[in-house]
Amino acid sequence: MKRAVIITGPNFQDEEFIYPFYRLQEAGFKVDVAIKDKTVTKGKYGVPARPTVDVCDLKEPDYDLVVLPGGHEAPDRVRQMKEVLTFVKAMNDRGKVVSSICHGPWIMISAGIVKGKKVTGYIAIKDDISNAGAEYVDAPVVVDGNLVTSPHYKYNGDWMRETLRKFNA
Repeated sequence: MKRAVIITGPNFQDEEFIYPFYRLQEAGFKVDVAIKDKTVTKGKYGVPARPTVDVCDLKEPDYDLVVLPGGHEAPDRVRQMKEVLTFVKAMNDRGKVVSSICHGPWIMISAGIVKGKKVTGYIAIKDDISNAGAEYVDAPVVVDGNLVTSPHYKYNGDWMRETLRKFNA
């Protein structure tokens, strides 16, 4: 069975969590939700995320794909967790799909996996992406190697289509 994990934290962007959660299930994935201390947390607009795994228990061999939703607060908190950064780096090192949207690329930056890559994200993190050594691209979705990024939930359909296309390639 294909396995995906969505890693998030408090005040995630609701649309960027819930859409991939169900879209990945529709595509035949078992989807885990990883949150620190396995604490049920809510998005900016109150959508609950019920964790199935603690971020401390993430292991690269257990997953085929990782999704990093945005919102401002959640990825800022998540990128401070060493376990998450180690996991994301390991997923990248194995060539597994790392898919991120909005402010989610902050986690990829902190994991040290964007240098030399083409990446998009919410316009507010354009300088962060560039300063991390990546080329910022203003587009609805950008695929570079195993990385898939998108700047805003209005592109959820494009983002998840390309995420699944990359996984199935």
